[in-house]
Amino acid sequence: MTSMTAPGGARWDVVVAGAGPAGSVAALVLARGGARVALVDKAAFPRDKACGDLIGPRGVRLLDELGVTVPDVGTGSDLLVAGPSGRRVRLPAFAGRSYAGHGTIVPRRALDAQLRAAALAAGAVPVHARISGADLAPDGSVTTLVTTDGRRLPGDVVIGADGALSPVARLAGMLDPDAALWGFAVRGYLPAEVPMPLLVLLDARPWRIYPGYGWLFPGAPGQANIGIGIGLGRGRRRPRPGRSPAHPGGPGVHPAAGLRQDLDRLCAALRRHGDLAPDARPGRLTGGWLRMGGTGTAPAAGNVLLAGDAAGLINPLQGEGIAPAMVSGWAAAQAVLTEPGRVAAAYTESLAGLMGDFLTGAAALQETMLRRPRLASAGMRALTAPPLRGLVAGTWSLYWNGLADGAQPRPSARAAAGVQATARWLARWG
Repeated sequence: MTSMTAPGGARWDVVVAGAGPAGSVAALVLARGGARVALVDKAAFPRDKACGDLIGPRGVRLLDELGVTVPDVGTGSDLLVAGPSGRRVRLPAFAGRSYAGHGTIVPRRALDAQLRAAALAAGAVPVHARISGADLAPDGSVTTLVTTDGRRLPGDVVIGADGALSPVARLAGMLDPDAALWGFAVRGYLPAEVPMPLLVLLDARPWRIYPGYGWLFPGAPGQANIGIGIGLGRGRRRPRPGRSPAHPGGPGVHPAAGLRQDLDRLCAALRRHGDLAPDARPGRLTGGWLRMGGTGTAPAAGNVLLAGDAAGLINPLQGEGIAPAMVSGWAAAQAVLTEPGRVAAAYTESLAGLMGDFLTGAAALQETMLRRPRLASAGMRALTAPPLRGLVAGTWSLYWNGLADGAQPRPSARAAAGVQATARWLARWG
C-alpha cells in the first residue's frame, strides 16, 4: 500500500477529515501557523450541500478576521419569522461585541470551494479520498486514518469535520447515536425575489406544532433557497403518524419519506401569502442529516477533535450550522497551535466558552417543544401576535440566533441572557 505522508516522509501534524466550512477553516488556520496539514474529502470540488446558504453574524466576523473573501449574493440582516397563525414578526439584527450586525448569503457550492482554496493556498495538502478505517493506539488515540483505496494518513492530531454521521467519530468510538438530537432537512432552489430571510413555523395539525421549520432565503438574482427540516428527537427515524418525535415508541420511517410533501405544503402556504409566484416550484432537492445541540459525542477525546456537524453544533432552534462550524474549526486549530500538550482539554474548554451555554439550553428547549406540540403551537402564536411580538422581537432575535453571549449592552440582551439561563436550568432539571 502506498503511504500519504507529509513532505519528507514524516507524519502529518494534523489530518483534517472533511473540507466543509469547519475543516477548511481549521486547515487554513493550522497551515498559516506552520503546521503540516492534510485536508481530506471524498468529494470533488466545487460540490453542493443541503443548506440554507446563510452565514450568521459570528461567521461573517470570522471571515473578516481571516481575510477570506467569499462570493456572497447578498446580505441578510433582519430575519422574518412566520408563526403557525400566519402572523409575522421581524427579528432585528444587532451588532455585537464579538460578531457582525448582519449575516451574508453564500451558496455552499461557492463557499466551501473558496474556503478550501484558501486553506490550500496557505499550504494544506489536498487528499481526495473517503475515510474507511483507523488505527488506534492502546490509549484509544487515532494514529492513522485509512482510506478506501488503501492510503494511510498518519497524524499527531485528527480533526473530524466530516458531517453529522462523522466516520471519524464512529471509528474513534466517540459517536453515540442514541444520545444525539437528530434532524433531517431537504433543500432546493426556485425562481423568486426574496427581500429578507424568512423562517416559517407551521402547525402539523390545528394547534399542534410541526416538529421543525421551513425557510425561504434570498439566493442568486431571481432565485431563492427553500427548504424544510424536521426534528426527530433522540432517534433517526421519523415517527409514524400520531407518535411524538421525542418519544417515537415504536418503528418509524426514514425522515426523507414525506418531506417532499411537507415542502410542497410549505410552498403552498408561501404562495397563498404572496411570497412565491403561483407556478414557483423547487427543482432538484438535496437532503442531509442534522445533529444538533452539541449532542451525540464529546467534542474531543485523546488526539481527536470534532468540529462543525461532526460535533453536533447545529443550532437546535433555527438550524444554523455554518457559523458554528467555522468557529469550531478555528477553535480546534487554535488549540492545536497554542496548547499541543492538552489539545483535547483546551478545545473542549474553548467550545464550552464559545457556545456551550446556549447549545445545552437550546437542545433542552427543543426537546421540550417536541414533547409538547400543543404548548409549542400556542407559544409561537403568542410570540408572533401583536402587541407581544413588538415587545419580545429583540430578545427573541438574540436568543434564538445564539447571540446573547457577546451582545452589546441593551435591555433585549439582558432579557436574552435571562432566557438562556432559564433554558440552561431546564437542561439541568431535565
